[in-house]
Amino acid sequence: MYNLYFRNAVLKRLIIRFSLLLIILYPIGGLMADEKENLIYLEVKYGRITIEARPDLAPNHVKHIKELVSEGFYDNIVFHRVIDGFMAQTGDPKGDGTGGSDKPDLKAEFTNEKHVRGTVSMARAQNPDSANSQFFICFTDAPHLDGQYTVWGKVIEGMEYIDQIKKGDGPNGMVSNPDKIIKMQLAKDI
Repeated sequence: MYNLYFRNAVLKRLIIRFSLLLIILYPIGGLMADEKENLIYLEVKYGRITIEARPDLAPNHVKHIKELVSEGFYDNIVFHRVIDGFMAQTGDPKGDGTGGSDKPDLKAEFTNEKHVRGTVSMARAQNPDSANSQFFICFTDAPHLDGQYTVWGKVIEGMEYIDQIKKGDGPNGMVSNPDKIIKMQLAKDI
């Protein structure tokens, strides 16, 4: 009788401990899934860059970028404009700064977020509401862009690979034989 009582008590304690462990670990698993929701991997020949998308700053731009990434739009797109000490620009299927996706342009979502090293922001024409698929990554702080371009993300890993992208020697930073995005993927899809 004592042996049966002892086994039941041990079993109850194990069940309680296991249940507590599940309760503690469940939010961690959920948090990891949430974090992956806004991570984008950008692969270049030098390595993988991880971008944290910021829907809190630019929800429409982040949604738009994620759609383009999911469609494979950015795969094999070149960094057509790269200015040493300033930024690397990509996202133009024509490769000359004049192209975009077939989706409608986006209304600007300007914020007080600063353009600092690693900032990912939308490129646009003179019209503030003309951003489409082109974006740039800042090599260094660029306060003259603050409040004038939509910041939608930040490089959180792999900035050293952005630093290695071939710089432009042509007018306005245009690059001859430019580096390209090998693949761009949403972390949640991997």
